Amino acid sequence: MIFHSYEDALNHAAEQCCIEPEFWDIFGNRHVASSETKRAIVEALGIDADSQMKIESAMRAGSDVGASELIERCRVASVNQQPIRFPVHGGGETVEARLKREDGDTTQWTAPVDSHGEIQLPEGLPLGYHELTVRSGGRTSLCQLIVTPDRAYLPPFLEQGGRSAGFAITLYGVRSVRNWGCGDFRDLRELSKWAATELGVSFIALNPLHAIHNRQPYNASPYLPNSIFYQNFIYLDLEAFDDFAGAIDLFYAAETQTEIRELRETTHVEYERVHALKLRFLRRMFTWFQTHGEREGFNRFLDAEGDLLLRFATYSALDEKLHSENADLWVWPDWPTGYRDPESAETKLFQKEHDEDILFYSYIQWLISRQLTEAQQFAIDEAGMAIGLYHDLALATDRCGSDLWAHRPFYVSGCRVGSPPDDFSPAGQDWAFPPPNKNHHRATGYRLFAESIRKTCRHGGALRIDHVMRFFRLFWIPGKATAAEGAYVRDFSRDLIRILALESVRNRVLVVGEDLGTVEPETRETLARFGILSYRLFYFERRENGEYKKACEYPRQALVSSTTHDLPALAGFWTFVDIESRRRAGMLDEAGYQAQRADRVREKQKMLNVLWESALLPAYVPRDAEQIPELTGELHNAIAGFLASTPSMLLVINQEDLCKESAQQNLPGTTAQYRNWSLKMKFTLEQLQQSGEVSGYVAMFRDRLTESGRVQKHQAASPGPTALRMA
Repeated sequence: MIFHSYEDALNHAAEQCCIEPEFWDIFGNRHVASSETKRAIVEALGIDADSQMKIESAMRAGSDVGASELIERCRVASVNQQPIRFPVHGGGETVEARLKREDGDTTQWTAPVDSHGEIQLPEGLPLGYHELTVRSGGRTSLCQLIVTPDRAYLPPFLEQGGRSAGFAITLYGVRSVRNWGCGDFRDLRELSKWAATELGVSFIALNPLHAIHNRQPYNASPYLPNSIFYQNFIYLDLEAFDDFAGAIDLFYAAETQTEIRELRETTHVEYERVHALKLRFLRRMFTWFQTHGEREGFNRFLDAEGDLLLRFATYSALDEKLHSENADLWVWPDWPTGYRDPESAETKLFQKEHDEDILFYSYIQWLISRQLTEAQQFAIDEAGMAIGLYHDLALATDRCGSDLWAHRPFYVSGCRVGSPPDDFSPAGQDWAFPPPNKNHHRATGYRLFAESIRKTCRHGGALRIDHVMRFFRLFWIPGKATAAEGAYVRDFSRDLIRILALESVRNRVLVVGEDLGTVEPETRETLARFGILSYRLFYFERRENGEYKKACEYPRQALVSSTTHDLPALAGFWTFVDIESRRRAGMLDEAGYQAQRADRVREKQKMLNVLWESALLPAYVPRDAEQIPELTGELHNAIAGFLASTPSMLLVINQEDLCKESAQQNLPGTTAQYRNWSLKMKFTLEQLQQSGEVSGYVAMFRDRLTESGRVQKHQAASPGPTALRMA
């Protein structure tokens, strides 16, 4: 493979790596990827781009590797397009084929190679993960064959034209008179029953429950987790377990009761203190369990989780031990060299010598799985919800967390993920975590990708995919470049969407793709074709002239909401709270502050205009937004009515907007400057249950849902799929 110049060779390498040569930002500006950006990305992907000759050599080597395989290593196919045909490279007139289905059944045959160089597989292959082995001429090749549906799961009542609603909460911020300073799974069950009864909603939308390090301010974001495969134990309701008997004396100790009371009364979640308190109890419970516990269920859990859990638990035990020995060791890249590799002799020795510590962290995840299963069952069977729990799968994973330690080949070093300039972040965003290594994911049959979907949705009825555009392309920022100097790199979107649909159908979980920001038309078209709901926010649904769209202009196959965790709550939007917060955090100079205030005044007027056009405001409400200094009950009511009247399948009301809270959970671009991811709810669970001050908000929202036909009247889903997921 010979090129005319270094630039030609580099452009070819960039094309082979699926680096987009250009893109258009949200403002309509064209951005061309520079040679420096292309070179840095291809080198991060393992291609030596130091010279034209080295690029040519790398391209030839890649071609040689591909030519050595009889068949491709992975194929993702539609269940509705059979028989499946496979090109064979370099085989004879026939090959020996062996197909091992997911259930273990095996078929072997001598497959003729047709005039197109292809073999044909048996028809009627079921959904699932299968293995195809082909032998010819002394060579053997193995392909991971994944057979998928053409659409994701949707509950029948939505397929038949129904609409529904949900209540979005940050579980960590739920307040109650009995929890230990943050919301737990007992609070979640009680909240499910209250929301189903009083609001008439069919699901509870949750923040990501992923495991985090529980350290403020840098390790508290549920969207930058330690692991996307396992959950945070601060949500456990410890008192509900039989093993709590081993810690009952500790619970009733005066100092413990004082600590719990203080944590319960804080306005923000104190992650470190809750973490330390519950960990202390969990250790006592584990000791009790080893003597008195029923091991059969735990052993089944360990067998099912396998190496994935072993690596997470090993990391957790190592992290605790090394930090206890050296308080300055906070992240695994600073650990002694031998412990930085999960396959090293040092790590293997640690596993052998500290097997009880590793088992302890596995035990914690077993407890979480049990209570999450019970919470989903309760939402369906006791609260009568049609969907139940709506989980959230984060885009990111902490570059200093367990996933990077345990599964490094699945990530690309030397680049970070971010987003290009848009109206939300004019300079772009650098999210500081590494992009996925798509070639390694594909070569391993997308095992980890499928696990990330499966483990997040297995205890629920709905799944939100954070930044769903990642399945199509991600914005890579190489080396020391800024976000404005990045480029888009495309992924194997067809494969990823199909596997998502497979896991959705198998778990009977509807999928919502968070498609905000710079979104290609192709992305939304593909998601719609596969039955994945779009994610539409009131703030962002505008016409080309900047005016708000009417309710009837929203898409049917979508979830609609007023705001999200990174944006101001309605009350805060109306009173400039988010702009004031950015000013206090030092993010705005005086000119920027005044410009954002002036822009917000215009935005409020446009919002008021669409509410008037929709005939949702009483005649006495002023038509001039500047005459309405706060989010009045009439405005609050009108916005809820507007969202409820859209044709979109699902509506979500956030806890902040239901209760007219003004602060937002996260102020993007801040860490220590703002108390992100820790704000507790305005009302306790008991105050919600007893109505009182919140009754007007609840009645208003319930009325809007009733008027729009969104109050659930359908039957709760059958317990079959829930029981299946429990197993």
